[in-house]
Amino acid sequence: MSDTVGTEGVRDTQAGEGASGGATTQVLDALPHPVILVDDKGCIAEANMAAESFFRASAPVMRRHPVSHFVPFGSPLLLLVQQVRERGAPVNEYKVDISSPRIGAEKIVDIIAAPVADRPGAVVLMLQERGMAEKIDRQLTSRGAARTVSGLAHMLAHEIKNPLSGIRGAAQLLEGSAAEEDRPLTRLIMDETDRIVKLVDRMEVFSDERPVEREPVNIHVVLDHVQRLAQSGFARNTPISVDYDPSLPLVYANRDQLVQVFLNLVKNACEAVSDQQGGEITLTTAYRPGIRLSVPGSSEKVSLPLEFCVRDNGPGVPEDLLPHLFDPFVTTKSNGSGLGLALVAKIIGDHGGVIECDSQAGRTSFRILMPAYSEHDDT
Repeated sequence: MSDTVGTEGVRDTQAGEGASGGATTQVLDALPHPVILVDDKGCIAEANMAAESFFRASAPVMRRHPVSHFVPFGSPLLLLVQQVRERGAPVNEYKVDISSPRIGAEKIVDIIAAPVADRPGAVVLMLQERGMAEKIDRQLTSRGAARTVSGLAHMLAHEIKNPLSGIRGAAQLLEGSAAEEDRPLTRLIMDETDRIVKLVDRMEVFSDERPVEREPVNIHVVLDHVQRLAQSGFARNTPISVDYDPSLPLVYANRDQLVQVFLNLVKNACEAVSDQQGGEITLTTAYRPGIRLSVPGSSEKVSLPLEFCVRDNGPGVPEDLLPHLFDPFVTTKSNGSGLGLALVAKIIGDHGGVIECDSQAGRTSFRILMPAYSEHDDT
């Protein structure tokens, strides 16, 4: 970014008139990073589309408020604006935490701030969100942990499942000749061996490295199917609403695995709101261009424009667990194995996508980003 921002671009954006003004607006809206113009009174004068999404407010609403309305009290962002005004020169700051209940948790950004020529006191801010890169790094770590689980599963299958089969058979034989008061003990042995075998079977899923069989899938058909399954079973008493983008393109995926992913997420959401009045779950889809990622098996970066979310209004995930939520054996449930979300992350990763969790009291969102289907996927 140059030392100053010319006033012609700002005036054109504000006026929205003429070819130059329209082009400037289109350029700003095409940027994947939030850009806002703060005037000399500290009010937001302009905001691009990425800023609207980041601050969870439309540009007209943002223009009615000072920038301090959207960031925490005493935020470094406000100090940065003041620094630029005093110096009359650009200032960059990295890893700035501007998280708040209004715009969400884990909002860590790099800020590029520059003065506007011929407009004293006005400052342009561009925010580069670090959260996604760091979340991707954490998921790569989680996948490494999942590979460790796969090796453990191989060992367990050989060293544990065979002896367990013998233990269960012996318990069955004992049950026939045991006294009435001892039979609950033989039943306990059989039930516990069955439970351990099921756990090992779930872990063996991580060792499946075969390529995923994929086809063009309408995600809304998948989500409607998941909703019907949930509301006929574990979520029959929990309202599930939907907010779909009807123009969303197809996703290149394995339908059955996507059903497994969303059933798991909806079941978790249902358990999160089961003990409270007014608990509800929302399924959303949207098109969000701007996220590009290098994935295994491809020399080029792929775009992940398809966003699928499962939201609930439960108590939220404990803050200390959020960074490790997709690691194997990490769970908030007293009787959970901690493999469900790890498997979800593995499936999404095998599809070349990313999953993240944004959680605070009263609002938890599991957000999946995946590539759209293209004709090249069939070749």
